[in-house]
Amino acid sequence: GGNDQWGNILAGADLTRRMGGNIIHGLTFPLITTADGSKMGKTARGAIWLDRELTSPYEYYQYWVNIDDSDVRRFLAYFTFLPMEEIEKLSRHEGESLRKAKDVLAYEATKICHGQEEANKARSAARQLFSQKGIHDIEAIPTYSLTSADLGKGIEAYILFNSTGLCKTRSEARRLISQGGAYINGKRVPSFETIVGASDIQNNIISLRAGKKNYRIVTVQDEKAG
Repeated sequence: GGNDQWGNILAGADLTRRMGGNIIHGLTFPLITTADGSKMGKTARGAIWLDRELTSPYEYYQYWVNIDDSDVRRFLAYFTFLPMEEIEKLSRHEGESLRKAKDVLAYEATKICHGQEEANKARSAARQLFSQKGIHDIEAIPTYSLTSADLGKGIEAYILFNSTGLCKTRSEARRLISQGGAYINGKRVPSFETIVGASDIQNNIISLRAGKKNYRIVTVQDEKAG
């Protein structure tokens, strides 16, 4: 385990010896921490999971894109299979251009965890959102998860805007749409009776916007087989 678990490991070894007379051994590894000293894998929204049912490939990708600049070289070395020569070259970027290195890290880490197809979708989704007018900080946009089965029969647009928290009530959502202030994937919703379905999924996400700056990202996962 992590070296913060040394006390628990010693307690377990001692209990095993006392109860059965057996000798067991424990092994610890240094914790991987971020630039601010916190345990890696923790965000303001909670833990980052390898299980796509708990953290979508898109959210996993975004975690890596938004790491601190000072962690980029170290994490490229830890969490990708890229040659060190390429890592050194990527790490020489500074400021805004360091985004390229973060994109490579996010793509490679997501590919290892979720496969190349999901990594491609996550990268495309991030670029798609980043290109939309008014979006400057993708990490700050709240996400809302649905399964492909949820969208099988379609969801009324006003219900989705309410469910994701963009509107406090369904009545408010209807008014927003009627006044022309609701957008799906950058396109104005023509009617509150508009149905949002599978055809609206782009790279496993659907982007919603209320007004000029209030966004939600709906991540869509395949339903887990029973």
